[in-house]
Amino acid sequence: MLRVILKPGESIERALKRYKRKHRNVKLHEQLRDRKHFKKKSEKQRELIKKAQFKEKYLRDLENI
Repeated sequence: MLRVILKPGESIERALKRYKRKHRNVKLHEQLRDRKHFKKKSEKQRELIKKAQFKEKYLRDLENI
């Protein structure tokens, strides 16, 4: 569970912004979505390979610019 403690003099909007940033950084929403349905190990491995290929292509394109 994520907790955000209000600092002295901090507004609610600022604390909410910190909470949203924490939520995004720990990727809680993505974890919940992934756990909703079972994925086989081979599917997870396939996704990792696709991500790695995309990242490699992206970095290679950046070097060529």
